[in-house]
Amino acid sequence: MTESFENYDHHQGPIPSTLEQDEEAISEVSEGVFIEQFETADAPGEKREPYLPSPQLHPIAPVNYSGRDPQDPHLEGGDEKRPPQRALSDTPDGVHRMQKFILYETSTRYYIVGSDSQDERYRMLKIDRTVDPGELSIIEDDVVYTKDELTHLLAAIEDGNLAHGGLKKRCAMWGILGFIRFTTNYYMLVITQKSIVAMLGGHYIYQIEATELVPIITATSTKKADKNPEEARFMGIFGNLDLTKNFYFSYSYDISRTLQYNLTKARESLKNGLRPSMTSSADYNEMFAWNHYLLQPALQYMTNTFDWCLPLLHGFLDQCKISVFGRPVYVTLIARRSRYFAGARFLKRGANDLGYVANDVESEQIVSDMRTTSFHAPGGILFGSPNYTSYVQHRGSIPLYWSQESSPSVPKPPITLNLVDPFFSAAALHFDQLFNRYGTPIIVLNLIKSRERVPRESLLLHEFTQAVNYLKKLLPNKDDIIYKAWDMSRVAKSRDQDVVEKLEETAEDVLKQTGIFHNGYGEDHPIQLQRGVCRTNCIDCLDRTNAAQFVIGKRALGMQLKALGIIEDGYLKYDTDVSNLFTHMYHDHGDSIALQYGGSHLVNTMETYRKINQWSSQSRDMIESFKRYYNNSFMDAQRQEAINLFLGNYIFAKGQPMLWDLETDYYLHHADPRMEKNKRSYVKWWTDSHLEKLEIPPVVSMAELNNPDISFFDEFWSEYYRPKALSAFPKIFAYRMVSTAKSIKALESANQDPSPFAVRSSSSDKDNRRKRRGVKILDPTIDLSKQIKRLSLQRWLTDANGGQSHHSHENNLKYSLNLSLNDSIPSIPGTVSKSDKETLPTHLLTMDQIVHHSLNPSVSKTEKAEYERYVTHPLNLPMVPHEGVSNPPRVFVDYLNSGSPSAVADLSSTVEDEAVYRSFVDAADNYIAGVEDMPAKLRYKAYQGYVAGKGFKQMRAESLVKG
Repeated sequence: MTESFENYDHHQGPIPSTLEQDEEAISEVSEGVFIEQFETADAPGEKREPYLPSPQLHPIAPVNYSGRDPQDPHLEGGDEKRPPQRALSDTPDGVHRMQKFILYETSTRYYIVGSDSQDERYRMLKIDRTVDPGELSIIEDDVVYTKDELTHLLAAIEDGNLAHGGLKKRCAMWGILGFIRFTTNYYMLVITQKSIVAMLGGHYIYQIEATELVPIITATSTKKADKNPEEARFMGIFGNLDLTKNFYFSYSYDISRTLQYNLTKARESLKNGLRPSMTSSADYNEMFAWNHYLLQPALQYMTNTFDWCLPLLHGFLDQCKISVFGRPVYVTLIARRSRYFAGARFLKRGANDLGYVANDVESEQIVSDMRTTSFHAPGGILFGSPNYTSYVQHRGSIPLYWSQESSPSVPKPPITLNLVDPFFSAAALHFDQLFNRYGTPIIVLNLIKSRERVPRESLLLHEFTQAVNYLKKLLPNKDDIIYKAWDMSRVAKSRDQDVVEKLEETAEDVLKQTGIFHNGYGEDHPIQLQRGVCRTNCIDCLDRTNAAQFVIGKRALGMQLKALGIIEDGYLKYDTDVSNLFTHMYHDHGDSIALQYGGSHLVNTMETYRKINQWSSQSRDMIESFKRYYNNSFMDAQRQEAINLFLGNYIFAKGQPMLWDLETDYYLHHADPRMEKNKRSYVKWWTDSHLEKLEIPPVVSMAELNNPDISFFDEFWSEYYRPKALSAFPKIFAYRMVSTAKSIKALESANQDPSPFAVRSSSSDKDNRRKRRGVKILDPTIDLSKQIKRLSLQRWLTDANGGQSHHSHENNLKYSLNLSLNDSIPSIPGTVSKSDKETLPTHLLTMDQIVHHSLNPSVSKTEKAEYERYVTHPLNLPMVPHEGVSNPPRVFVDYLNSGSPSAVADLSSTVEDEAVYRSFVDAADNYIAGVEDMPAKLRYKAYQGYVAGKGFKQMRAESLVKG
């Protein structure tokens, strides 16, 4: 089965075909203020009060964490209290998430029509455009419409507004990201284009390709807002944050949480008689939802918020396929960037007083055997598929109060410890959050420099080491925090030490402590949980951190493949197709994080630390260093303003300074000292429930829940297979995915190992390139005159693609000497023996051997027997049937008899089958309505007009008149 999404979707919305044709004739709304005279879309009921935000300059500090109580003993945390939400799409007959939307507008209202993936269920949302400035009025229609009912409803709204411009389509969209207010009116941020980047358990994950900011005001008010210089400047700052780069969302999978949390939480919900929240966005992790502030008006005013709005993840996401002799294995890499204490490199260092650190990124690698798609195991075991594994790592700035003053004249600003806290309160809060999110132990891998001529990083090394030792000393179990510090930069410059080898040893120790997550059920496929996490940091948490996380991730990848039964040993060698593909993924992962935080790509990559292509790598590193210096000096301030405005760290209020007038944003990222809050103990700095051991969730089957349909819990089938869509292979995501199979097809020789775990370039070749040239003394007893002549013929007869270029003159000479010493060339004319074939490569055959083979051809006994059987087969066929012929199979007889008149006469069709057939036959008249691709729809319309006898010029003129 296939899916029908294109690389860039331009959905035209769930519009009935009749209304869509009439819509082209609707003229533009003229300027002026109008009032709707007639409208049947409004559900009866009182009008709700508009939403009014409370102005503030300080951020909403999420002090109360959800934690892990006996009912929720699993990972994650850091969520604020949200109003209770329900999902109208969770119906008794299954889950039906809305995935397609279209925005209509009249002179006084916006209408958003949403439909599910099958275009069977439709709903409507209404937004009032005539409210006072600074207010928001949203009316949510809870009625679920069919296609015919929606057609009549939109037609009624069109008739009621004909006198004031009618109803026109503004844009097709894929979801709402939220609402934001700068100085006066509200704006609605919507997704207009998207592309598929990954698929997990049959649920697609998308990247934003285009957005639109829709003002919720009338046409005349829009002109007045444009004349407001402060409003225009705020919109310009808001637009500096490019939402088309590394922003992701999903309709039916919670990408803000780890796979371990999603699957274990789903099992617990089923055990408690609840529908799993994994397929809903209502339980998203606020730490990684970058549009959390934009969702607040909708959360406060709407009941089914997440039927319309989507949480937004910022970071990195990539997926590739490992083809193990045709067995597909998907590798997914997700990086989640925290919205707390977020910002540019030199403007956000260390930690704030709430325990949040700068450049806080959670990286998760998911490895899945895609022989089965869903998260469910055979036999109706819900969320128990043993084909899914994952491993999570964490990176973040050193949790101390430190900073660096960026200056264009100083490439490397000095590091300053702003506050010396003897109790290390910020570090205590930070590690307590890590306990809550990942459990124990927390392995701290500190890679900053230990010895410097001018102390910079080494200042933080002493302070951070002292902080970790102090916090460990107070814990009930000191092994809950494991501290490892070594100077990675110094080892990389050393000639007698290998950075990668040292990191491999560290990775092995880390994985022994934490383990990996392997989903499963029962005794045959027991579930394994990852307990704890490795927290890696250098000074920027970019270059060295990414290299260390890659080595740990590569080691974890081997363990994941071993857990899936794909390889026997859990170690992956370098320079294999799998390792190279994984290296590229982590390189892109590091580049994205470096661009978001530092303003440039990675400066030092794995090639730098493995000392491969050192000349080209050195020039690239210098260029990226200059880019990072330029962005940090001149562009960081603009990026920080956009982030503060988008995340809601700064909210406009009269009497408060403007965003661009602030000398520092310190007060936007730290708690208000005037706010009363409970002080934490300096001795018992942890939360007891966070140190509890994670429990293995129970297994729940569909038989226990008395529900035979899997769609009641998960709609992966309709989302992944798209039964009503016509798909083409070039548009299918799985077909376009980067795969190791493509590198196998590009192998130069058919004799190379097609396994993705085979080493393509040996380390011995690299060692030979590094050896110094010298004089090699040969044995003088060997006669070389004949071998030299033979060698000249060998060079002449060598195939250009036979690999001769890979052999040096010395290797050819050595092989010729071996031939003369071992007498491997036959002296008697005839065929070459078996031992000769095993020891003699084809491209090194001499002219004598070629002549002998051509004059004395020979074949093996197997080839001779096969040829004789082929020649004599027609002679042994019987000319007439005889009694020895066996009876034909019963299946063949039934197949022949099925075409007899008596068998056909008994055939009959049911009423349901006839109704379905008529619907398909009748659909042929409106075939254009089912085409989602806009270029294809235009071609169909042109052909339809051509069949009707219209010329292309006439059709062009008619389209201009209509549109």
